[in-house]
Amino acid sequence: MEASGAHPAVFAPVSTEGRVDAVVRRLTDAIALGLLADGEQLPSESELAGLLGVSTVTLREALVALRQRGLLVTRRGRGGGSFVRAPAEPEIGERLRAFAADELRDLGDHYTAIAGAAAMLAARRALPADVEPLWRSLREMADTDSPARLRRLDGRFHVEVAAASQSARLTREEIRLQADIGPLLWLPYDEPGGHDEATAQHRAIAAAIADGDPGRARELAERHVLDAIERLIELRLRLVGP
Repeated sequence: MEASGAHPAVFAPVSTEGRVDAVVRRLTDAIALGLLADGEQLPSESELAGLLGVSTVTLREALVALRQRGLLVTRRGRGGGSFVRAPAEPEIGERLRAFAADELRDLGDHYTAIAGAAAMLAARRALPADVEPLWRSLREMADTDSPARLRRLDGRFHVEVAAASQSARLTREEIRLQADIGPLLWLPYDEPGGHDEATAQHRAIAAAIADGDPGRARELAERHVLDAIERLIELRLRLVGP
């Protein structure tokens, strides 16, 4: 599998506090979003520890925790190492029930700010090589009708927009938000005609970034998130009530 444009953010140094937990969270989020693909081999322990800015002891503790969660498998011997094991798809309806409508709106406000800033900076800073992952994700979305794969590709697209902003902090925040609510945001688009509408919005965002139009890119990204949040709140109220 071709590396995602978000890989540098996945393997960037973690925060100095609670480093084992930070490594576990970073890699768990990346696996959940498909940024680290099922079966993908992680860098060696020494290389990965260096990339994440942690000691090998800290890294090994984190890898043990990930293996216990069933997200990694370690193979010994020649050709061995740590390999990603993608989790089973969560029951999206149950995840939606865990959020109150006001929580979704609050998350949406925060996510709108992040997505808008990332798209604006991507339009200012991205080179053609930074934009190509966006088009690749859109091509892959057009070639599948699997709801689970569409959700993962939607998340990957938004992380790649953040990666194109050249801001490691924005990209890490986008990864965190996608892991929290990303799969839910695609849920309303599973309704008839939703896929085409979402694809049109994605293409417009990518085109604004490619054209170097920061204001348009920000406006489109913010509108896309706000529209998804409003639809999601309506869906939640319809499914589970206030």
